[in-house]
Amino acid sequence: MLRLYWISILPAAAVVIMSAAAYAGDMPTEKPFERKGPVVITADTLSAESAKALFEGNVVAMTDDLKLCADRMRVFYSEGSKVSRIEAEGNVRLIKGDRVVTSEKALFLAAEEKIILTGEPRAVEGENVVTGTKITYLIKENRSVIENSKVLLKRTE
Repeated sequence: MLRLYWISILPAAAVVIMSAAAYAGDMPTEKPFERKGPVVITADTLSAESAKALFEGNVVAMTDDLKLCADRMRVFYSEGSKVSRIEAEGNVRLIKGDRVVTSEKALFLAAEEKIILTGEPRAVEGENVVTGTKITYLIKENRSVIENSKVLLKRTE
């Protein structure tokens, strides 16, 4: 049984912390995300079953320094109910500081500590813009790899 610890229920929004509640069933064997602090997810609706949950409507997943927003997110858990994978779809935004990456889809893989953004991904920092067919953000290294990139840098004088 997946245990969700409720912080509060706001009008039209469910707020949960994915916590360390053990589940001995058919959990995926993927390595969990090992960041400090919980992953806090808010959404209009939540449907949960064993080792996965579906969040829909105004979904926001936050860690201590990253925010991932989308219309829908499927969250998968490993042993100990830690997040192992997140599949985000629709109006995806990845925000870290003043950097914002938008796309149609994002895949967070905890074992590799990376987020893969596809569907016309576009990264913006200030007036600088990078686009490509796929942007892979390597969390631990704090760097990105952009396939088929096009870069627009604001000239400074």
